[in-house]
Amino acid sequence: MDLQQLIRKNIQALKPYSSARDEYTGEAMVFLDANENPFNAPYNRYPDPLQRELKVAISKQKSCEADQIFLGNGSDEPIDLLFRAFCEPGKDNIVTIDPTYGMYQVAADINNIEVRKVKLNDNYGFSAEALLETTDKYTKLIFVCSPNNPTGNLLDNNELIKLIQTFEGLVILDEAYIDFAPGASLLPKLSHYENLVILQTFSKAWGMAGIRLGMAFANPEIIRVFNKIKYPYNINMLTQQKALELIEQEADKNQWVELLIQERKALEEKLSKLPFVVKVFPSDANFLLVKMYDARGIYDFLVENGIIVRDRSKVVLCDDSLRITVGSPEENQILLDKLNELL
Repeated sequence: MDLQQLIRKNIQALKPYSSARDEYTGEAMVFLDANENPFNAPYNRYPDPLQRELKVAISKQKSCEADQIFLGNGSDEPIDLLFRAFCEPGKDNIVTIDPTYGMYQVAADINNIEVRKVKLNDNYGFSAEALLETTDKYTKLIFVCSPNNPTGNLLDNNELIKLIQTFEGLVILDEAYIDFAPGASLLPKLSHYENLVILQTFSKAWGMAGIRLGMAFANPEIIRVFNKIKYPYNINMLTQQKALELIEQEADKNQWVELLIQERKALEEKLSKLPFVVKVFPSDANFLLVKMYDARGIYDFLVENGIIVRDRSKVVLCDDSLRITVGSPEENQILLDKLNELL
């Protein structure tokens, strides 16, 4: 892969903004470089623009190199940066599976990039060949999500590897829910594929959705492109501090994941017994896609009773289906009790 051939010409020529902290590393006694207020420490100082300490901590936890990590304001930031760095508006296109996470389409629309969608099969699986056949010389990115949202299933790793090895552009593998499918991540193989970008997040298994911290893992050359075009201080000090604190509590995260996987199985079994449930699709994520008779009516009933799920009935291949997040044991029981009232 020749990355320079993929990068937009204006991005190649771009002279990035150099912040005060980009030009300095190490420790100092007096900071008079960034026009900061000298009072109200430590919040008066700009945060580390490259989040060096946090990346080192993440690299140890993820068994990768710090220079393979980009941190964003949620995973939405690296998704947007991929379009801005590699896709020429009104000219290039991307390919993705259908259905999948809706932000790929939104980010493409914002950047005026065509989206070519390839429907999953009846079991929500995909074919690398089908995606590759949809590409042309203007296809720069292929997005796949595994476990997929809203279907919940892992995609076939053999097909994923075939896709990565064959496509001459970048393959973006969104693993937002990968902690709920232990051992399935392709992150350990990242160094084998220079065109692979893996997205992960602290929002799901780690319980940090509120601090908005997403991760992109890729070869250092791609990470340098992200750093070149991101906003200077994209991850604030409070987010960096809280992430450093919580990442030390991996034992808690593992306990939560184990419990949620158990609850996922129990919820699947109990929902399957309800007469208005047509099918509960197998899930490797922290949610279930449930096909129901009168899904919209059941959705409205739950809302009226203070229970919020996601109606996915208008999504392709998800007719009459609700997406239900696996909650705490108490939350799941409230849901089941309310659904049983419909009997």
